Amino acid sequence: MSDTLGCLSQARGSSWLKPLVSPGVGITSHRNLPMIKTLRFHVRMLIVLVGLALATSPITRAAAPPATAAKSPPAPTTEQRLSAIEAYFTNSDPSAGLKDAKGNIPDGLTTPIQGLPGPGHNAWMMVSSALVLFMTLPGLALFYGGLVRSKNVLSVMAQCLGIAGLVTILWWAVGYSWVFGQSYDSPWLGGSEYFFLHGVDSAPNATYGPWVSQNVFSMYQLMFAIITPALIIGAIAERMKFKAILVFVTLWMLVVYFPLAHMVWGATGYMSGLANAHAGIAAIDFAGGTVVHMSSGWSALILCLILGPRHGHGKQHMPPHSMVLCMIGTGMLWVGWYGFNAGSAVAADVVAGNAFMTTTLATAVACFTWGMIEMARNGKASVLGFCSGAVAGLVVITPACGFVNSTGAVIIGALAAIIPYLACTKLKPFFKYDDALDTFGVHAVGGTIGALLTGFFVAKEVNANLGGDAAKANGLADRVANHTVWVTQLEAIGLTLALAIVSTVVIAYITKAVVGLRPTPEAEAQGLDITDHGEEGYVLE
Repeated sequence: MSDTLGCLSQARGSSWLKPLVSPGVGITSHRNLPMIKTLRFHVRMLIVLVGLALATSPITRAAAPPATAAKSPPAPTTEQRLSAIEAYFTNSDPSAGLKDAKGNIPDGLTTPIQGLPGPGHNAWMMVSSALVLFMTLPGLALFYGGLVRSKNVLSVMAQCLGIAGLVTILWWAVGYSWVFGQSYDSPWLGGSEYFFLHGVDSAPNATYGPWVSQNVFSMYQLMFAIITPALIIGAIAERMKFKAILVFVTLWMLVVYFPLAHMVWGATGYMSGLANAHAGIAAIDFAGGTVVHMSSGWSALILCLILGPRHGHGKQHMPPHSMVLCMIGTGMLWVGWYGFNAGSAVAADVVAGNAFMTTTLATAVACFTWGMIEMARNGKASVLGFCSGAVAGLVVITPACGFVNSTGAVIIGALAAIIPYLACTKLKPFFKYDDALDTFGVHAVGGTIGALLTGFFVAKEVNANLGGDAAKANGLADRVANHTVWVTQLEAIGLTLALAIVSTVVIAYITKAVVGLRPTPEAEAQGLDITDHGEEGYVLE
């Protein structure tokens, strides 16, 4: 570089400058001085520019050190990859094997199956979703439809269909988010992050099911939301206007079901003993004793009392118009209930297998016991008795099926027949309330004793979650060990009763003020099939 600049500086006296000097005149003469200054300025600028060019040239500058390569993400070890696969079979967190001693996952460390649903678990949950919907359509529609008089059979079926559509819209808009969201960080209501099912795609929501697509999980839980208000119509069958039912169900879902479901099953829920380390009431409800059966059953009683009895109730006989339909509906409910109970494990795992077994045992025992009670008292076992016993068994085992063993299930099944039987045959006539299809006697009474019996017969060896981190933090694990879960269950029962009863009173009177509750006596006498829907269930020509 210095040599280059030196050569250039020597150009000042070189021959190419000579023509610029006038002949016979000295170079420093007054006449040539401006020209010389201008020339020197241009030469100096040229020297600087050429020097800069050479200095930045790859030929003259020293080679720059190589750029540091981007750091590659850490690769999982063979043991970590195998751990993720094992988690699929145990229905546990596939990322557990990636965590360090502090419980953190190093940046970028993952395995190929992280964030993917497990095919077997996903398939089981899709089948379970269909089974739970099958419970309402056509199971409950046929069960209730057979128990009403023929002039009201279509009204019950229309109510089931209408509720299915209405609740689905509410679930899409706000329901799923209010139940299973967490953005509110509230024990009473979930959050807003899933409004309109925003972001609910095929990736699992690890909080609720590490191997099940969140869209499948959301549809599974939707089916519970559909059948719960549909159960209420059994108590007020044949005497409530269709439009009134739609208004009531809309308000009831927003005020009762969504908050209660979050409290019991939500990650931040007040009564979520298995999931919330800070639960105020560390209760357990595997598949809906409080959320589904208690809430609907007790609300049904309040609503039927506000409505009053059917015209002619207690004065004329109102037998079921088709025990054939009732029996078919019962069978569908029993089959669909396997999705309801075993599906609540949110996986095809050992807990689901236990729930499948206990559901079968309790239901069969209750079905048989109810029939035998009738035979002992009346000399005959009726189909209605067998059907009622089966449904009662399904209801009572629901909160307990994932927490009790086979012996507990058999005892629960026997009590599920005896206590609801007394409620339907003794309590109802004594108080003379018109619970048309025994929704209160089976679902409210059954759901309540089921929630309580769960606390007595819970067995920690059938469900590892009873000793999980959340259960240890909120005291549930200690209660299980000390056999005092029934105390917590009583607290959950009390809160559920208060929410369902008070809310139903308010909602019923709001509905009455807005659209009215009952049809006219003439319309009720003609039948709701004609007056509400313009159709007849049976056209005999």
